[in-house]
Amino acid sequence: MTFEPEQLGQSAHELAALLKNLRKTAKLPGERLAKRCNMSQSKISRIENGKVRPSLVDVEQILRALDAPSALVAEVMALARIANTEWQDARNLRRKGLDKKQQELAGLEKSSIDFRYFLLSMITGLLSTPEYIRASLAHIAGDHSKTVARKLERQEALYDKSKRFTFVLTEQAVRSPFVSREAMAVQIDRLASLTHLPNVRLGVLPIETSLPGNPLNTFTVYDERIATAELSAGVMVFRDPRDVRSYLDEFISYEELALFDEAARSKLGEWAAAYRA
Repeated sequence: MTFEPEQLGQSAHELAALLKNLRKTAKLPGERLAKRCNMSQSKISRIENGKVRPSLVDVEQILRALDAPSALVAEVMALARIANTEWQDARNLRRKGLDKKQQELAGLEKSSIDFRYFLLSMITGLLSTPEYIRASLAHIAGDHSKTVARKLERQEALYDKSKRFTFVLTEQAVRSPFVSREAMAVQIDRLASLTHLPNVRLGVLPIETSLPGNPLNTFTVYDERIATAELSAGVMVFRDPRDVRSYLDEFISYEELALFDEAARSKLGEWAAAYRA
């Protein structure tokens, strides 16, 4: 399925209006539809008013309850998949303020338990030193003091033992010199220290590792319910279980090859020493 980026901002409202219209055309009151779908009437109302984004399972249940013809089911399910995919344009994110994006990520981290990060080309803010964070924003014009502060605040989540984090970093991500040699050594030391946290698994993929397929971008999977992929022009957010499963399977394939625990610390120590040499 292909779609234009602007569809991703409109499809959720279109889906809500379409589901509401289908129910009215079927002359089925909201409470009866709710019973058929084993949902609350308030959830049906929130879906139809665009206040709740329905999952693909929700949409399928509603269409089945409305006895929708197969051709219509296919059309609506295609729209539902688009509605469960979101495009966050980098230019719009910068215009609104990058600190706002940090608040959004903090909310997502608060509501999630299990996190999986595949880091292809650089270190994520959760693992970064303040100097590394500032350097990663240096190419963007403006004052980033609020964004830096928000990124550092988000690191507190790593010490919440009710949450589980798994990070897999390529050697390129670890060793790309965003800061001075000494600062890079300190940054790599931080990665090694975080491997001792009981709820954090941090693995590395040395460059000689033969990876399955061809990794194209950094991505994150939250609780097997949301996946985000970072692109140069922005961020894609996937909620369709098939898309999330695809990213999860890709992550597992890299995780199985990564070095963890003492092996990871040994390799990180080697890379930090190279920067200090």
